[in-house]
Amino acid sequence: MVEITAALVKELRQETGAGMMDCKKALEEAGGDKEKAIMILRQRGAAIADRKASRTAHEGLVGARISEDGRIGVMVEVNCETDFVARNESFRELVDELLRMVMESGQGWEERARELVVSKIAEIGENIVFRRHVRYALQDTGLIASYIHLGGKIGVLVEVGCNRSETADSEAFRAVVKDITLQIAAGNPPYLRREEVPSEVLEKEKALYAQQAGNKPPHIVEKIVSGKLEKFYSQVCLLEQAYVRDPAVSLQDWLAAQARQLGDNLVVRRFTRFQVGV
Repeated sequence: MVEITAALVKELRQETGAGMMDCKKALEEAGGDKEKAIMILRQRGAAIADRKASRTAHEGLVGARISEDGRIGVMVEVNCETDFVARNESFRELVDELLRMVMESGQGWEERARELVVSKIAEIGENIVFRRHVRYALQDTGLIASYIHLGGKIGVLVEVGCNRSETADSEAFRAVVKDITLQIAAGNPPYLRREEVPSEVLEKEKALYAQQAGNKPPHIVEKIVSGKLEKFYSQVCLLEQAYVRDPAVSLQDWLAAQARQLGDNLVVRRFTRFQVGV
């Protein structure tokens, strides 16, 4: 009988993430062949994952990471069944590893990510879903930044551009970008600017406002609809939202003031906001 050493069990655990006892049993079943043991663990993990796939997974974590050179930013949302598991160190390690995979985006990373999730389901005993991810590569001079709120319940990834590298490297610019991430987290805007609002969304809003106006003359209805659309834009478009630190001005006006102080042109290029279970 082949001796199953502690070192071999530990090595298998490091490669698969499975529990120590599961690794030992798989190695025993495989006669000490590590590759066969890996296949056994994958098959068992897949079977467990299939059984748990129908269970609701609305808890979890949002995680984000920025590359050392600041040119790549990634964010993921990973769901589980209970907040208890979301706070578990093993689950957080899964989120970190998925962030690394998305950051590197090497060939076949999606399949490896699926296998990792299946292994973690078998280890933890809850349904786990790698729900979504986003990856930004800096398009030009500027900064990619992230913000995680409420212990991982909300996450923001944003790219803000400027014209000069001196601006991009300044602490003042970084402070501006940080405030923008806070705005996105708090304001939850679906769109960056009004031009991005889909026409079908606008038509539904206009129809609703016209109905609310009742039987007033057409020119009055038109004014009412126009006024309510402006309010709608101020709620759903990031640049038109009231700035969280000074609601008397829009984020767009505040950003223009910061640009004047920095002597540069500042523009929010794109953003993504994830909220667990939403």
